[in-house]
Parts: sequence; structure tokens; C-alpha cells
Amino acid sequence: MAEGEDTSFCSPSAGGGLRLRVLDTAVVTPAAPPLPPCSLPLTYLDMQWIHSPPVERVFFFQSSPDTGLISRLKDSLSTALRLFFPLAGRLRIATGTATTARHHILYQPGDGVAFTLAEYDADLSDLASDHRPRKVSELAHLVPPLQPTEGGAALLAVQATVLLRSDRPGLALGVTVHHAACDGAGSTSFLHAWAAACAGPGADDESFVFRQPPVIDRTLIAEPQGLYDHYARNLLSTDEIEFVKMSPDQVLATFTLSIEHLQGVKDAVAGEAVRRGQTPPPGCSTLVAALGFIWSCYCRAQATDSAGGGIEPAYFIVPVDHRKWMKPPVPAAYFGNCIGPGIGAAPKKELASGGAGGLLAACAAIAAGVEKAVASPEWETLVERIKEVGARGVLSVAGSPRFRVYDVDFGFGRPAKVEIVSVARTGAMAVAEGRSCVGMEVGISLPPAGMEAFQRCFADAIAWLSSSSH
Repeated sequence: MAEGEDTSFCSPSAGGGLRLRVLDTAVVTPAAPPLPPCSLPLTYLDMQWIHSPPVERVFFFQSSPDTGLISRLKDSLSTALRLFFPLAGRLRIATGTATTARHHILYQPGDGVAFTLAEYDADLSDLASDHRPRKVSELAHLVPPLQPTEGGAALLAVQATVLLRSDRPGLALGVTVHHAACDGAGSTSFLHAWAAACAGPGADDESFVFRQPPVIDRTLIAEPQGLYDHYARNLLSTDEIEFVKMSPDQVLATFTLSIEHLQGVKDAVAGEAVRRGQTPPPGCSTLVAALGFIWSCYCRAQATDSAGGGIEPAYFIVPVDHRKWMKPPVPAAYFGNCIGPGIGAAPKKELASGGAGGLLAACAAIAAGVEKAVASPEWETLVERIKEVGARGVLSVAGSPRFRVYDVDFGFGRPAKVEIVSVARTGAMAVAEGRSCVGMEVGISLPPAGMEAFQRCFADAIAWLSSSSH
């Protein structure tokens, strides 16, 4: 699409009622002076994400967009891309005589990121609602696709969308990132850097200060001989990564867990372990409590539509950041992928049992999975293990409360809501810190009937927590 082209189309999911109109497209390049060409070969930790759906986040702001604001967003994006220049490059397969052609990220002067400006006939209050599930098809137009180019696959795309029907001024900022370029720690570091550059000097940055530039050096990942080739030969296909197939009427809803709820989960887990004469599971952190609570609700909701589970296991995958556990350790600011799966397993019947028993089963399994991932990552069998649990049914995690996405302030206020829209394709739960740094929030995407079952199970579990605390 040429720069400045105006294109309109109807959202197919909205019966023609919602419309998105592209006002302008541009390519934003890293700020001057020009950077030299650079080729970054992918590591085996990057390779596991080659076929993964891109991570699609949308930030909703209560703001009145104008020409000056859009110009600031573009200029500051250019500033941030100078630091995070691989995101302006392209993913390519290198030619050569190696046993397996090595994928790499190639940046060349002139490369940049697609920036789209659009209008959407929708209301901020509806799209960013916590009170009702929203159609994924309505949210999907707010995140831009990664357009293929002759130079390879794009790694980043941005879309700023003015929400026209809002009772209050509304702006949606959609960001799409190819997972092979970096993990969540890297992509959110980029977002914080972009926001800080846009906000400018004097901005309130007490909660997040971007003090250290990204470390862009893939040689820091020590690679056992032959492991890259093993990953390349056994890549997960798109079908294997998209564990849960999205239905045409898929919806997305947000569920909030307060500090009191999370403490109640930890107390219930510890109390149930003592009642059974067991040692409370080590590592039952606030995050594990949140994940275990949602997993138990999820399994119970699934059991309402089936025989109720049984002794066969259900699986859970939580990403574990290995930067400080690698040998030698990798810098915290390393820009690339440095995560592996913590895989928890528990009998479906136990997880779906409700009350303290279901919470203990879920939290103990997740904590054990994380502990094992740290102590013995077993990189050589990672692909095979993911394929196995994916085939049997698995719930996974996208995001983390430590990414502080609600601190991403471009100078016009913190986000009213942040969504990871891509969980609709992967079947993951989206996890973030609670707004105002209170508690935690989780995004779940399901077909409407499944969402109704999950909402009932979640409400029942919250009511049980409240009654048991007294």
C-alpha cells in the first residue's frame, strides 16, 4: 500500500456495522545517523518460535489523537528503533553450505517498520470493557498484520487507530511482533523505551526507567553442538503451536484477581496440604497462585461439557526466563529469546474438583514444572515435549506481570486497558499486573458457550474464596 493511501473496508464479523478506514501508511526507519548493515543468526531458542503466530497487543488510551500526537508517536518510534534496530529488519533464511540453512535477522540501511493510521467506528468503553466478553473479530482489526516483503518476513508492525464512537476520546495502539525476534521481556522493553522517548524529559518514570540499552548479541547464548539443526529439523508447525482452534464467534474476556483473592488461594493451598499431611508446595508465589486458580477454573469449565475428566493428565505451560540460569548467565537486557517451558501436569479430575483440592493440584503442578525447568531445562528434548503435551491438550501463558504493561505511558496517560489479542489463536491465557498495580488480571479467549461456563466457574470459585476466608 502506498504511503497516504486511503482504504476502507467492513469488518466481516460485525455485519457491516463496524468499519475501519486506513487513513495513512508510512515506513518508520531508525533515527539518524544511519546504522551499518547487521546480520543476527538465530539461536536454537529463537528457532522454536519460527512458526508461532505473532504476538498481537493492543493498548487502549483515553486520549484525543491529533496530528501532533501521531507525529510524536512516529518520531519516538524512530528513536526507539535506533536502539532496537533488529525489529526494523527482516527474518531470512541464509544461503550457504551448512547442513541446515541458518535463519537470521538481516538489518540494512533503509529498513523500517510499517506504521498505519486508521479510524474505527467503535467505542472505547465497549472494546476495553471488563464487564462483558468482546468479539475477537472486533479487536483483530486494531492490530496490524506482519506484511511479507521481498527482503524476508517483517518483525514488527504498528497501528494507531482513532475510535470514533467513543463517549470519551479513544485511541487504540496495536503492536504486532514476530516471536522469533525476541521474547516478552525484549518486546516490552522496546515498548517502554518507545513510550519514554515519546513522553520526553520530565515524564513520570518512577515505575519504570529505561536505563540500560538492549544487549544485541546472539553469541551470548551458548549452543550445544547440533542443537540448532535438531530444532530446525523438528520445528513445530503452525497447527501444533495453535493448540486451540479459534471459532468464528470467539470472544475474549478479562478476569481480575485482587491481592486478597491471591492471598486466599495461597492460604487455601497451604491449608489443604497440611490437612493431607503434606508439605505445602514450595514456590507457590503470587503468580503461581493466579495461574493455578485460572487453570482449575478452566478445567472445571471444560468438565461441564464432558465426562468430568479422569486420571488422564491435563498440562500447563508457563514460560520461564532463563537469562540468569544460563551457563554462563545472559544479561538481563539481552534482546532475543531466552525462555523455556515450565510444564506442569495433574489429573484432570483433581484439577476440576473445585475448592482447595483443585487449587492444590493446580498450584503444586505449576510450581513443580517451573522448578524442574530451572533445575534441568532439557533443551535437547524441548520440541518433542511440547508436541506431546500439545497433542493431549494444554493451557499456556502469554505475558507476565513483571512486564508492567500498564506503565507504558507515551505522555498522554497510562493505558485504560491492554489486551493480547493473539491468545485467541494460541489458546493461551494473557497475564498482566492489575491496573494501579493491584492484583493481577487474566485474559481468556473461548467460544461463547465455553466462556459462559468459565465465567460461572470463576464466579463460583471467587465466592468460595470469599466465604472460606471468613
